[in-house]
Amino acid sequence: MNILEELYGILTNLGLDVETGVFSGAAPDEYVVITPMSDFFPLYGDNLPLMETQEVRISLYSKINYVNRKKLILDTLLKLGFTITGLSYLGREDDTGYFHASIDVQKCYDFKLSF
Repeated sequence: MNILEELYGILTNLGLDVETGVFSGAAPDEYVVITPMSDFFPLYGDNLPLMETQEVRISLYSKINYVNRKKLILDTLLKLGFTITGLSYLGREDDTGYFHASIDVQKCYDFKLSF
């Protein structure tokens, strides 16, 4: 499992439409875009990575009160062992009417060699 798969399932279960990179269809009143930011290896053993940290940005777009949805996402992710590395309110987009907030999230996974 990786962070994109995990977040897609979690956010979908919260009732949000979710896409990676860009929302390609007709946008609903509230949706999320997940953007990969970085992957790195914080732990090594015998010159091989043992852990991989994956970090993404969750962009929440909402035409309604985004604060309650943001809090629900934060509470859920923290309870499930994710690390929140940043929160930003990016403003209201005048041309679309969406409020835009971002949540930077990371999680460590055991690293398995593929060979």
